[in-house]
Amino acid sequence: MVLNYLWIAFFMIAFVVGLVKLIFFGDVEVFPAMMGSTFDMAKMGFEISLWLTGVMTLWLGIMKVGEKGGVIRVMARFVGPLFQKLFPDIPKDHPASGSILMNLAANMLGLDNAATPLGLKAMTQLQELNKEKDTASNSMIMFLVLNTSGLTLIPVSIMVYRSQLGAADPSDIFIPILLTTFFSTLAGIITVSLYQGLNLFNKVVLSYLGGFTLLVSAIIWYFSILPQEQIGVISSVASNIILFSIIVSFIGLAVYKKVNVYEAFIDGAKDGFGIAVKIIPYLVAILVAIGVFRTSGAMDFVVNGIGWIFAYLGTNTDFVPALPTAFMKPLSGAGARGMMVDAMNSFGADSFVGRLASTFQGSTDTTFYVLAVYFGSVGIKKVRYAVTCGLIADFFGIVAAIFIAYLFFH
Repeated sequence: MVLNYLWIAFFMIAFVVGLVKLIFFGDVEVFPAMMGSTFDMAKMGFEISLWLTGVMTLWLGIMKVGEKGGVIRVMARFVGPLFQKLFPDIPKDHPASGSILMNLAANMLGLDNAATPLGLKAMTQLQELNKEKDTASNSMIMFLVLNTSGLTLIPVSIMVYRSQLGAADPSDIFIPILLTTFFSTLAGIITVSLYQGLNLFNKVVLSYLGGFTLLVSAIIWYFSILPQEQIGVISSVASNIILFSIIVSFIGLAVYKKVNVYEAFIDGAKDGFGIAVKIIPYLVAILVAIGVFRTSGAMDFVVNGIGWIFAYLGTNTDFVPALPTAFMKPLSGAGARGMMVDAMNSFGADSFVGRLASTFQGSTDTTFYVLAVYFGSVGIKKVRYAVTCGLIADFFGIVAAIFIAYLFFH
């Protein structure tokens, strides 16, 4: 529904701005340019989706190997003690705990196909424990905010788009996104815990959150003391070593579990083509709308307005052109993806704006979409403070993305 209104708004605003430029400024080229952008962006959307087929096939195959090798279960066991403290209302050994852990582990690995069914299953099981069936329970809200904060270990789709749009090293945003999603997730956990009165100073919680925070702080400190010319090199090398190590560990664990690695890969890879084809109409639709919106001058008006405010405050404004991706992300995943592609296409995949837009895209999940799907699946009408906590996590993710992008790429 949100995307429907946004799509209509882009076209209507572009039309009005075009008329104003034609009538009052005599710009006879504005409407031909807007029509030309519809064809150009439709072509780009198709080409990106077509190229996406091969890479999605590769990564979905690798993810399936990891899934069958038991990676999700290993991750679930690793974070199990922490989640027992974050979900005190769930009885010990209740099946909802397992579904929540499996869902979050799948999300971290970018396994959307596995994560969504597990998430819906977890929400159904949480509804069974819920005493007020039309009102979100504490556990439901914590689960939802952990999903919207978007903790991601492998941002596959973002790396794919960066590769297609000419990035020299598509994975150079791996560490920045990992750091950014940590801050958004931490902000979400703290906010929900304050609402629910959870004790974050429990030794189990402190050991997990404190340990992760120290690790992230150490990484940021290390990169902050490096000369700027070394940051990109070390980040790129480290990112690729980590990613390749993950692939090898997936294969190694699958071999240990006596999984037929080749067949598992083929099984997962088969979904790649279907997903890529499914994306085509959505990507073309949003890219055409954004193209018209930008060509009309409406996008420049919005971005320049925001830039003027930050310039007036004496702030560096290099990050401003990437903000449309950040603003769109809580509302629409497809819209934010389109904004990211548009930013990389306009400024370059390896530009500061292109990299920051990619980091924004990976910083959080789509708050309103997740809320609608998960709560809607069990008939929740009263969401309480879920939206507030989700948007707070989004805000901290955006702020963290800006600071981290300046550290790594500026």
